[in-house]
Amino acid sequence: MGASAPGQYFSDYAAAMRYWRGKRGFSQLRLSTESGISQRHISFLESGRSQPSREMILKLGIVLDIPLRERNVMLLAAGYAPAYQERKLSDPEMKAVKQALDFMLRQQAPYPALVVDRLWNLVMSNGPAGTMIEWLLGGPPATGNVIKLTLDPDGLRKYIVNWEDVSVDLLQWIQREAMGDGPGSEATLLLEQLLAIPGIRAASQTANLDRRALPFLPFTVRKDGVELNLFTTITTLGTPHDVTVHELRMEAFFPADEATAAWFRKQSA
Repeated sequence: MGASAPGQYFSDYAAAMRYWRGKRGFSQLRLSTESGISQRHISFLESGRSQPSREMILKLGIVLDIPLRERNVMLLAAGYAPAYQERKLSDPEMKAVKQALDFMLRQQAPYPALVVDRLWNLVMSNGPAGTMIEWLLGGPPATGNVIKLTLDPDGLRKYIVNWEDVSVDLLQWIQREAMGDGPGSEATLLLEQLLAIPGIRAASQTANLDRRALPFLPFTVRKDGVELNLFTTITTLGTPHDVTVHELRMEAFFPADEATAAWFRKQSA
């Protein structure tokens, strides 16, 4: 997949600059102080009176912690080539990354682990993850999007005891992507699709956000008299310089009690 088109989310560089500074809650003065660029020049960039250099766009992108994909969009909007490539995991340059992910997935066994992209499309998984999902669904999943699969009333949701709370946490990931991408993006469209799933919008408005009993959000599934109590961690790859690597995440599932741990050990025996 190539870089995003320059006009996909913003009309020009000035509009993108104003959007990101506002999203990060920076005043022009603060951005000037942290970037070393004069406040007057930042004002000119946001009004379109000045054209940024390629180096300035990259520097401001770092200060504002703009996702790599969106830094490419801003470069294109200003008339420059993208700085960050987007590759497939099957590309030769990604061999070391693929090996690292394979290693982490194997190490997580006998417990499940998934690798997803920024929109939670399934990229890789280990054997225990496939075993758990197929046990719950009675066969392979109908969609490759993990969040859609989880929230669908005909998917995993009917087996998730606390699906309302889980849905809030999952929606927050896509909401962050939608806020970062801006209007009209893939993330915005996905968020609209998720909120259109029956019961999800209401759950997001009524779920208990004040959870103090446990230090993590439990993920409890129940089927055929078996109850599994889990919690998850999300791992990202540090200091990437590639759009694909920057957007990959590994979700690892851990047992929250000994009975759950024993069930997974039995499945892998």
